Amino acid sequence: MAYEISKTVKDEKVPFKRPSPEFFEAVGGSSGMRELMYRFYDIIYESDIHNFFPQDKAEFDKVKVKNTKFFIQLCGGPKVYEQEAGGADLNDYMIHIHDDFTITDNARIEWLGCMKEALEQQDMDEELKQDFWRYVEAFSKLTVNQFNTLSNPYF
Repeated sequence: MAYEISKTVKDEKVPFKRPSPEFFEAVGGSSGMRELMYRFYDIIYESDIHNFFPQDKAEFDKVKVKNTKFFIQLCGGPKVYEQEAGGADLNDYMIHIHDDFTITDNARIEWLGCMKEALEQQDMDEELKQDFWRYVEAFSKLTVNQFNTLSNPYF
């Protein structure tokens, strides 16, 4: 199945909706989400954007655990991330947590490539994977905060 990536446009209003709770159930609940997201972050750790994350393995593992809580709650699981976000809206919190980094569209595409690889290894209904993909693909546009005037080779 194709995992489409659309172009990020500066100041674009990006519509998105949370993944269906069916995704959470199909992936295997909290433990299945941990497996999927830990696989994803292990792929990230070996990717071209690993520098956005702590290089110390123990510190990286803390980020992996924290961000996995975000995805568990986002996908309809228990509210395990609310304390981390201090009661803030999950999506707003996750957008603003990226403000300290220079995120380009190329970095976004690399991040999505890691997610695609992790999803492709997941044994579950393809339509549910696509539902989750539509969320991460759209939402990831909101983390891009550095735009260049050169053309993107992917578009």
